[in-house]
Amino acid sequence: MSGDDRQSELAREHKERQAKRAAEQAAKARRNTFIGAGVALLVVAGGIYAATTAFGKDSTPVAAASTPSPSASEPPPTALPSSTPVKPGSVNCTYKRDDSAPHKFVGLPGSKPNLKIKTMTVSTNHGDIVIDVDPNATPCSVNSMAFLAKKHFYDNTKCHRLVTPEVSGLFLLQCGDPQAKADGKNPTDGQGTAGYTFGDENVGVIPYTKGVVFLTQPTDAAGQNSSQFAISLSDENGQLEPQYSVLGMVRSGLDIIERVAKDGVLVNKDDITGDGGSTAPKNPIVIERVTLK
Repeated sequence: MSGDDRQSELAREHKERQAKRAAEQAAKARRNTFIGAGVALLVVAGGIYAATTAFGKDSTPVAAASTPSPSASEPPPTALPSSTPVKPGSVNCTYKRDDSAPHKFVGLPGSKPNLKIKTMTVSTNHGDIVIDVDPNATPCSVNSMAFLAKKHFYDNTKCHRLVTPEVSGLFLLQCGDPQAKADGKNPTDGQGTAGYTFGDENVGVIPYTKGVVFLTQPTDAAGQNSSQFAISLSDENGQLEPQYSVLGMVRSGLDIIERVAKDGVLVNKDDITGDGGSTAPKNPIVIERVTLK
C-alpha cells in the first residue's frame, strides 16, 4: 500500500470514528430530552422518592432507551392482566423498618394480606381518583396501601410532583410523601416514606402507560417500596425502565389530574437533583383520604 493510499485509509477511518461518536452523542441527547436533564420519575412513586436524596436514594423514574413504546397495533392496556387467585393464608408479606430517610412511621403492616380488596379510592380536593387493584397480583403492595389508609397516613398530604413533557419529558403525578410541602421551595420534597420498605411485585407485566398506577423506589434499587406511588398520564411513559411494582389501573379520575396539569407546575430551583425533580402542581392536589375496599 502506497503512502497516499495509507493516508486515505487513515482519513476514512478517522471520519468513520467521528461519525460514530456524533451518532452516539445524538442518541444520548435524545434520551436526555425525554427523561429530563439529570433525571435518573421519580418512589412512588417516587423514592419514587422523586429525587436523588441526601441519603443517596433516587426515586425518579428513568426512561429506558432500550424499552420501546407500545406500538400503534398494540393499544395500551386498560386493566391489569388477569392473575391466578391466591389461596388465602398462603402469602406472607415482609416489611422491614427503615428510618434512613425522612418518614412518618405509623407501624408495620401485618403479614397476611386481604385478598378481597378490589378498589383504591384516592379522594382529593378536586375529586375522587378510583383505581382497580388486584391483591392476587400484588398482595403485599395492596396490603401496605390498605394499612396506611386505615392509619390515615395519606390524610391531608400533598402530591409533591407533577411531571409534564415540558419539564422532564414524562407525564405523571407522584404522591405519598407525608412531609411534602409541594410549594416549589422545599428541597426535601419527594424523600418522605412510611418508615419501612418491602419487596417488588408485578414488575414488568405491563408498561407504565396512561392510567397505570405504580409504586416508586430509588433508581437502580430493588425491594425499596414504601408509601409513594405514581399515576401515569401518558402512553409515552411506557418507555420507563420496568423496575416499578404495578399497583393498579385508574378506572376514573384521570381527567382531574389532566385539568390540574393545564395550570402548570412550580419548578423547584432548590431541588437537590437540580432538574426540578419535585416540581409541584401550581394548583395543589391534596389527598384528603385514601380508601381500599
